[in-house]
Amino acid sequence: MTMAVAATLCASLLAVPEAAKIKVRAEPDPAFDFSTVRAWAWDPEGGVVIMARTATDDPAPLKARVDPLIRKYVGAEMAKRGLVVAGATPPDVQLHYYVLVTISASEQQMGQFLPTVPYWGLPGFTPATSALNIATRGSLVLDAMLPGTGGERRVIWRGIAQSTVQDNDSEAVRDARIRDASAELIKRFPRSKKK
Repeated sequence: MTMAVAATLCASLLAVPEAAKIKVRAEPDPAFDFSTVRAWAWDPEGGVVIMARTATDDPAPLKARVDPLIRKYVGAEMAKRGLVVAGATPPDVQLHYYVLVTISASEQQMGQFLPTVPYWGLPGFTPATSALNIATRGSLVLDAMLPGTGGERRVIWRGIAQSTVQDNDSEAVRDARIRDASAELIKRFPRSKKK
């Protein structure tokens, strides 16, 4: 096996776990006929980036970095689904995104999965944390809304992609995660009404 083939194989194996770390779900409006959607546009209000890790978080630099990536990757995936960017005519749907960066924590305590009175004779465990996991969690929320003028607009589809983000992730890894999240979200955008 040549070095180039081995390097390609290793790179492809490393890419698979990264994509697997993204949890995606989508919720369409069951009453809406998605077969009527042909053209789309971005919401003129733009996307929203919310950071809730520390009191000093500034979402502006993150928005400047992710906004063009989200628009590029979502636009490419919408085109693959046969949807076009609206031109002179109004769009059938407008897309709006939210990027949420938060801290998540989970812990396990010794004995937490045992019944309160163990019948097999083991003494009760004194509650003590035996595993603690604190991670930065990033979420990309994508809404498809019916265009309207002011007020409440009807959201007909919402997709959510979530993943952990490591502080030492390279820019290439972060870009790939946004690309993969966008692709997985748009795969779940319905193209016809469910019967």
